[in-house]
Amino acid sequence: MKQSKILLFLLLAAVVPSCIKDEPANMECDILSARVDAAYADYFYKASQMTLEDIPSGDRQLLFTVRSLISLPKDIPLSFTLSEGASISPENGSKQDFTAGPVVYTVTSQDGAWKREYEVVFREAALPSSKMSFEHFEEEASQINTSTRYHVFYELDDSGNKQKIWASGNPGVALMNSDWTPEKFPTYATPDGYSGYGLCLNTQSAGFLGQMFGKPIAAGNLFIGRFILENVMTDALKTTDFGTPVSREPARVTGWYKYAPGPEFTDKSMNVIPGRTDEANIYGVFWRNTDENGNGVKLDGTDILTSPYIVRKAQVAALPPTDKWTRFEMFFEGGRADAAILADMGYSFTLVFTSSKGGDSFEGAVGSTLYVDEVEVSFEEE
Repeated sequence: MKQSKILLFLLLAAVVPSCIKDEPANMECDILSARVDAAYADYFYKASQMTLEDIPSGDRQLLFTVRSLISLPKDIPLSFTLSEGASISPENGSKQDFTAGPVVYTVTSQDGAWKREYEVVFREAALPSSKMSFEHFEEEASQINTSTRYHVFYELDDSGNKQKIWASGNPGVALMNSDWTPEKFPTYATPDGYSGYGLCLNTQSAGFLGQMFGKPIAAGNLFIGRFILENVMTDALKTTDFGTPVSREPARVTGWYKYAPGPEFTDKSMNVIPGRTDEANIYGVFWRNTDENGNGVKLDGTDILTSPYIVRKAQVAALPPTDKWTRFEMFFEGGRADAAILADMGYSFTLVFTSSKGGDSFEGAVGSTLYVDEVEVSFEEE
């Protein structure tokens, strides 16, 4: 029985979430990159925002940030790099109207047996809303087993379009579980929020397979950014691609929480650490997203709190255990943004919530549960 589990896990670990990865190329149906022609550069803040490279095969929504949707032409062509032999509809390079909402592209594998849909969205700068109530979510199926489904959170822009700025580790957990419903995952929407639905994060055991690969727990987490599923087995800290470009400078974050730590704190080898109590964590980071040479700066789990490009950070000082909804507040501290660079979307911003502060190192307490709701970001006066 153990041998069969090990073989299954190794098989899943080798399957990067393409339609069928590590299978013959004619069975793949991914968008690998997407780009806007240089002739449309005036509608973007910087050239780097006109190209999406190395698109994770778990992504279902491709985002382009533009200066204004009102002035955006209604006939912009997109060029895609696809899996070998794959085709795309609408046709590669055809002109589309992105001002009316998402345009859905369907990629078909060369043998015609596999299809995948992508939403391409052109959006204006900044967060869709400064208030995040976790009322908007939908179920997404695991790419390994469609019977396994988890919650994906999103925000709505002023036109009511979905903005999938949130990510979690749920896709990684889905690799190791079958026939799971959303409420079994470390991150899900609960109807028992402070007001309406809220966010529930809980730290779980990753079971025999997780322990075997040195990843014994899975902390509940939610963050602004993307989850890179391809890195789950190679480098867990690089599964997080944090942030979204913003044109405003964050000053304060408030919200409501409840927290209960699990009974036993364990290290990454699942050794119980007597006397140590698990802690939840909520923090925000604001950083320069281009370097001195104009190259993009991305932050992941290796440098989200240490990168030299960070301008300001905020962290809730403490989240004491409580079974009653309790207000939290944190202020951004550090330097100030350059106004000209900020106006050109030269900074990015993320918020991070987790049920175990040491979860990225696979330390924490199974059973730790953090509830969060009605989060609001305040920005500096322009």
